[in-house]
Amino acid sequence: MPTAKLTPTLRADYLRLFQTCRITPGSLATVTPIAQRIAANRDRYRQIGDPLGIPWCFIGLVHYREGSLDFGKHLHNGDPLSARTVHIPAGRPLKGKPPFSFEDSARDALILQKLEKYKDWTLPGMLWQLEAYNGFGYRLYHPEVLSPYLWGQSNHYTRGGYAADGVWSPGYVNRQLGTAVLLRRLAELGAVEFAADGTLNDAAADKPVSVWARYDSVKFDPTHANPLAKELQQQLNRVAGIHLLEDGKAGEKTSTAFWRVTGRYLKGDARG
Repeated sequence: MPTAKLTPTLRADYLRLFQTCRITPGSLATVTPIAQRIAANRDRYRQIGDPLGIPWCFIGLVHYREGSLDFGKHLHNGDPLSARTVHIPAGRPLKGKPPFSFEDSARDALILQKLEKYKDWTLPGMLWQLEAYNGFGYRLYHPEVLSPYLWGQSNHYTRGGYAADGVWSPGYVNRQLGTAVLLRRLAELGAVEFAADGTLNDAAADKPVSVWARYDSVKFDPTHANPLAKELQQQLNRVAGIHLLEDGKAGEKTSTAFWRVTGRYLKGDARG
């Protein structure tokens, strides 16, 4: 299968795209529960990934795209675990008899991709592997369109794609949620952390999955500014469709934005 090298230029591009990624308006309510489901199953993913040196979040992202987070499906391609895979790659796992456990099948899928030998689990390295999992057809043959396998439902993808295997359509719209977009949401929720250079801080996996809990103490106050309210506004402005003045005054617009991402208004807001 044709591939693209992970060059310094591509690394920088992945970092830039991730930093500037914004979930499309209207999609946040869909993206957040999916990210939370992945994070809720991180221990199960870690049981598979830790012995192989593969981050749990990578496995969760592939599980979403290939199996819709269904633990009754093969990680290879979403075929049911009640039999060997039928679609490409067919006949997996080679060993054992069906029905297969999700864990055994997932290990087979990851080892088939030789991911247990892969060591670059930085942010660029992970995004490169996610793109490789689906193929580099976009990057190699249609570089004007970023792969929706990564960037679907974000500001980085609008239209253009493979309507069927090998059939390109510039007007086709892939409506699935991209894995990089989900990874971005996991980072926003505090389930994963990346340093400025893209290094993964796996210790974040043991933290509560809510970046917003830090701001529960911010009170509704449209008159007086405080540093934590300003920090909250800065965080909220990272969410697509939210545009707040970062003045530290937690008024109606800030409280409404907080409600949008958490389902609750700031303390002291009469609407809550």
